[in-house]
Amino acid sequence: MKSSRSTYLLPKRSTFSLFDRRRKIVSHAWMIGLTIISIVAIAPLFFIFAYAIYRGAPGLNFEFFTEIPKSMGEPGGGMSNAIVGSAILLALACAVGIPWGIASGIYLSEYKEGFTTRFLRFMTDLLTSTPSIIIGLFVYALLVVPFHGYSAYAGGVALAIIIVPIVARTTEEILKLMPVHIREAGLALGLPRWKVILRIVLPGSLGGVVTGLMLAIARVAGETAPLLFTSFSNNFGFRGLSQPTASLPVQIFNFATSHDDIWRQKAWTGALVLVVFVFILNLSTRLLLARRSRS
Repeated sequence: MKSSRSTYLLPKRSTFSLFDRRRKIVSHAWMIGLTIISIVAIAPLFFIFAYAIYRGAPGLNFEFFTEIPKSMGEPGGGMSNAIVGSAILLALACAVGIPWGIASGIYLSEYKEGFTTRFLRFMTDLLTSTPSIIIGLFVYALLVVPFHGYSAYAGGVALAIIIVPIVARTTEEILKLMPVHIREAGLALGLPRWKVILRIVLPGSLGGVVTGLMLAIARVAGETAPLLFTSFSNNFGFRGLSQPTASLPVQIFNFATSHDDIWRQKAWTGALVLVVFVFILNLSTRLLLARRSRS
């Protein structure tokens, strides 16, 4: 007597080949579609970079970085005052905004419960979406009007306010990626919570935090509107933190809106320098983080 067995009918080899062919076609189609979308997304950046090189490269020379602007219609000169002024304003903004932003991000990440945390997160998101010109008007009323003059201090504070929410939110998200058991291990060893945060959690997430800092600096490096109301500009060298201070974005704006062809050419060269600065800042950040991850 034969024992009854369940018979399983396996698909034929041709069915497998047809399914495998269809899967490969769908996979290739999706890869082609994603590649096209990626090219479309980065195409504006490529064209901006190429056009800035085309218009700005002819005016790029040594005196552009070493001399102050000449009078309208007079050839020569450069934007050394604006380059130095931008560096000073960014340094002031980082000195004020980065510690404030990192402290806020640590609080949002490590102290998740309570009304204060929810309120701080809401205000951080609200500040992120606030137009930069509104921040410029606020600092104008806060520092420029009472002290009766534009200054590098006011410009640095305006840029710092823009930096704070960006650094806070990126720091919060990066610190959340740290596994909970690492925090628990530090607490189990008897370390206070603040030591666990400063000596274990923050150093372990330093690469991502630095990336957020660089992105925030690149974000404010091209801000123009808040500086028009705070540090304003000048066509001379740096004369002190309490004096009007030139910056590269404002200088580009002033030269680009003039009727002088020489000044408009300088504006394109300044735009090229600004774009290259942001590009180098992002590229160097990526390279440093890659080296850190390999080590």
